[in-house]
Amino acid sequence: MTALKEGVRRFADRLYRQDVNLHGFILSVDGREVARGYYSPFEEGQPHRMYSVSKTMTGIAIGMLIDDGRLGLDDAVVDYFADWLPPSPSPYLKALTIRDMLRMATCYPGATYVEGVDENWARTFFTASPTHMPGTVFHYDTSCSQVLAALVARLSGEQVLDFLQKRLFAPLGATDDKYWLRDPSGCCTGGTGLCMSLRDFNRVAQCLLDGGRGIVPGWYAAQMGEKHIDTPQRENPEERLGYGWQCWRTRAGWSMYGMGGQLAVVCPEKRALLTTIADVGLDGSQGVQRIYDAFFEEIYPMIDGGAEDEPVSLRLENPPLFNDDAFRAGCEGMFRFEDENPLGMKWLRLDGNRLRYENRRGECRIDFTPGRDATGEYPGWPGVPAVIKSGWAAPGLLRLRCHAIGDSPCGFEMLLCFKNNAVTLQAKRSYEPPTADYEGVATGKRD
Repeated sequence: MTALKEGVRRFADRLYRQDVNLHGFILSVDGREVARGYYSPFEEGQPHRMYSVSKTMTGIAIGMLIDDGRLGLDDAVVDYFADWLPPSPSPYLKALTIRDMLRMATCYPGATYVEGVDENWARTFFTASPTHMPGTVFHYDTSCSQVLAALVARLSGEQVLDFLQKRLFAPLGATDDKYWLRDPSGCCTGGTGLCMSLRDFNRVAQCLLDGGRGIVPGWYAAQMGEKHIDTPQRENPEERLGYGWQCWRTRAGWSMYGMGGQLAVVCPEKRALLTTIADVGLDGSQGVQRIYDAFFEEIYPMIDGGAEDEPVSLRLENPPLFNDDAFRAGCEGMFRFEDENPLGMKWLRLDGNRLRYENRRGECRIDFTPGRDATGEYPGWPGVPAVIKSGWAAPGLLRLRCHAIGDSPCGFEMLLCFKNNAVTLQAKRSYEPPTADYEGVATGKRD
């Protein structure tokens, strides 16, 4: 086995040991696939939520429209949305340019819309209260990407997905199923809603690494990954290296980066590309950093530009949780909680490998298989598929991780400590509405 292939296996083994919840990856060098891996139950060609990779795709559409002569980098954003402006727009808002939008240097400290409250997410951008001069400092602002998606629709007459299907995906042969979640007004959620396959994601990233191939304007493909603003205050070390046009700088190039571990790590010097899909939200920022570190420390040094004879194709499993079934002794039965508790729990019952409980969502059930992944339905959310990881870590200590794998990959973890005729339930969540009832600690007493 070549050094590069050994590096790929070390990469996979390292993430396994670190309990990184990877769903799949593809590694390419010089435009040739070197390795791929999918983790059950994910399959090749299956759409996956890309989260903020959507921002980069929206930015590509803007770059194409600039190249078409439909707008300019230094145009004022308000010039395209006069009908949405308040009577006396802030000078800060009026000074905001397309260039500032692409590099997240807006006049706001964060997103201007509230999901579940606002109907037209882009319009809120023009009615909120600016706080500072644009073009000065970086603030991660998903609403600016929403405005860019709305701008694509205004200038092209098409939603950004339809625009990119014709101009980007179809010319690349990126024909796997795709869809884009929308806000209540019907606009594609430009900063977060694209769902596409890992394979097609890799095709787009490779096109950009290849200079656009005449599909993406060459000047835009060359400049989008350059540093256009500093980002020294970010928590994740890899994110402190600067921001381009709707993408991030890295230690050896740039990346598309979507929440939870959707990554295209583009390394121009070695003509290398790693794309991943994942759900590492339960691990905070360190989950994504572990993917970066594993790639740059295990694979990147092994890339010498030499072609591999045959790609490595791996069918992989994420690590099981610790398990000893003997640890369940004395834990089964019914437990009732106080009327008021942070988790909204009313009662909980453990019968074998089935956990039932009632919380704010109503009655829920989790069927699990200690030491192995189990597939089922996300508790309290009918029709949402899930993967359940479980294990008895110590006598009377059950650990459960439940990952939704539909349109919104997310999850929660529960630690159940059975002791003295009671159960103490400690839960933590990642993000998205399905995890809202899983943050806090509560104790229930045996019935």
